[in-house]
Amino acid sequence: MRRLGSVQQKMPCVFTTEVKEEPSRKRDSQSYQVVATETLNPVAMDADVESALATEKVDGTCCYVSLFKGRPYLWARLDRKPNKQAEKRFKKHVHLHRSGKGFSWNVAEDFKTVPETWIPAHGVKHLDEQPLPDENGHIPGWVPVDRDSKPYCWHSSVVDYELGAALVLRPTSQNNHHHLQQGALELRAVPLDELLEQTLELIGTNVNANPYGLGSKKSPLHCLVSHGALPLSEPPALDFHKLKSWFQTRPEGRVEGVVWHCRDGTLLKLHRHHLGLRWPDGDTLLGSRSVTVSVNATVNEYGDSKDLFSSFSKLHGQTFHRLRDVQFET
Repeated sequence: MRRLGSVQQKMPCVFTTEVKEEPSRKRDSQSYQVVATETLNPVAMDADVESALATEKVDGTCCYVSLFKGRPYLWARLDRKPNKQAEKRFKKHVHLHRSGKGFSWNVAEDFKTVPETWIPAHGVKHLDEQPLPDENGHIPGWVPVDRDSKPYCWHSSVVDYELGAALVLRPTSQNNHHHLQQGALELRAVPLDELLEQTLELIGTNVNANPYGLGSKKSPLHCLVSHGALPLSEPPALDFHKLKSWFQTRPEGRVEGVVWHCRDGTLLKLHRHHLGLRWPDGDTLLGSRSVTVSVNATVNEYGDSKDLFSSFSKLHGQTFHRLRDVQFET
């Protein structure tokens, strides 16, 4: 299977977008909505989106596996954001011009501090060795997740650095490629070095209001899904009305959105919010797929029964009719 693009930057929409003067469905404090028009984005046409691989856009938080202190580590997404004064000036500019383009930043003074271990994402433009913000006024980047990291405790629950593994949800390896989408999923402990330089989505109980209904407050359940790992078996035609109807009527359309992985590495997305559709809206495709647990991590040295690897080990070999049915015995 070809190497899929990793998600380091905000992805453009597959259609051109426009701004509507109505409260955003996605961001509470935003008084306008970015919606898709019926015109295909020229970027999509240049990248030959017609021959791209269409995959499910998974609703979680973005992560990255890369070396830290010489070994494979999980990194959490951390965007450098402007401080209060700069944010005020920037919002004024956006209000006037309906875009962040053309705003002049003083990167050294306008941004909040980030941990020393922070690195900018690939593709961030630099000026005089300073990373530059994108049109949303953020500098996308990453910070390594330590085992005892409080702000990233859900991230750290899905990795075990002593085992050198991460808990990953993906289509079962037995499946023939064409039937992946109807096919079963497996949840397994995957060596971190097999995931090097991939970006993944962390999903679960305490991420983004848990659209997939995973775990419970008492026994939270989280896992990683590699970007592009869930191809759509019958991708919708690249037509505004056909896509909208696919999201509303097809069982396979019960997803947050679609990401197209083009052959030249370009990534394009379409989110339900771009079409004025709700998310989540009832049962989700991912939460309804069957899953087999293949986590045999009895080598857990902490003997900590709350450890996610031990909890999954107790379910090793079990198959659940739906992902959302996976529960740990308390």
